Amino acid sequence: MDWKQETEQRVARGVDAFKQGYNCSQSVALAFADWYNVPDDLMARISASFGGGIGRMRETCGAAMGMFMLAGLETASPAADPATKAANYAAVQDLAARFRAETGSIVCKELLGLNKKRADGTMPEIAITSTPEARTDQYYKKRPCVRMVETAIRIYMAFLEERHR
Repeated sequence: MDWKQETEQRVARGVDAFKQGYNCSQSVALAFADWYNVPDDLMARISASFGGGIGRMRETCGAAMGMFMLAGLETASPAADPATKAANYAAVQDLAARFRAETGSIVCKELLGLNKKRADGTMPEIAITSTPEARTDQYYKKRPCVRMVETAIRIYMAFLEERHR
């Protein structure tokens, strides 16, 4: 397999999904649906709740969450096996560390710059709503989400390459 070419195809697939309106978690997960033989509609549904920092609460980045979900498909067992559970947790921790090293955080509100102190030293209140923002040119200019999707896919592909070479 040409890992570089495969990575670029998966990045394109994920970015395309995001630009179609899928959230960041769905976009990362959908980029690998075929890898795990999961139908796109099922992958989109099981990853839907993790966009916007988990349900648009601006907590753990949805792109990272999509990557963590994929790690479960790659490393977890359907059995309640402590050794497999430990291996999965180790994989997630490794992926989180890689994502944090690339982006500075795995927290959505930090990546979006929503947690910056005001001039008076107070923290702004982050409005939590369930209504997603319209995907406009302005949205794409102010949001780093496409870059987060790309980053998560590249990190996950490097992880897969290490496991499957």
